[in-house]
Amino acid sequence: MKVRYLGHACFEITSKEGIKVITDPYTKVGYELPEGLTADILTVSHGHFDHNFTQGIDARYLVNEAKAYSLEGIEVYGVSAFHDPENGALRGKNIIYIMQMDGLSLCHMGDIGEECSETLAEKIGKVDVLFVPVGGTYTVDAVGAKKYIDKLQPKVVIPMHYKPKDGSLDIAPIHTFLDLYSSNDIQCIKDGILEINEQTRGIFYLERAKTI
Repeated sequence: MKVRYLGHACFEITSKEGIKVITDPYTKVGYELPEGLTADILTVSHGHFDHNFTQGIDARYLVNEAKAYSLEGIEVYGVSAFHDPENGALRGKNIIYIMQMDGLSLCHMGDIGEECSETLAEKIGKVDVLFVPVGGTYTVDAVGAKKYIDKLQPKVVIPMHYKPKDGSLDIAPIHTFLDLYSSNDIQCIKDGILEINEQTRGIFYLERAKTI
């Protein structure tokens, strides 16, 4: 499969058969989505402006509930979680999506804010590719993200929801997360596109793809 980072918590994930999934479309984060984006499946983790800009994507199917979906040969399962460490009292609920694609299990954590727990890890299950927020303030921070990584033990880690140079949200830059790991464990992908197969391993820092 091919993963292209579109910024914030938004990724374009394309299967070997050409089925395209886009996650958490955003607006007003200091930069905007590329124009002309299309998808077979669009997932939305919650209703905040920086995750539910559905007008920015021409999609066939919208996935925005914590339930099971079977669409275009892609199995998607939404797990209800919290946007904050106080059981949603501060920012409400968040949906974690687990997707089965090309023989791999992908987990997009949305704006996960609750601390890692055994109960939630069991609901998520086996993860091959983990998309995890690392910027803090509105989600878990870098240390909280590492706790999820240590618990879930994914083969591939892709950090998201951090502040780039042109970002306007009050969240931490990517280095707060990358500094927790050896440089030997991290691969930087300059064009924002990562090809993933069953042999892919590591932490991948994808720079945002600004055009389509």
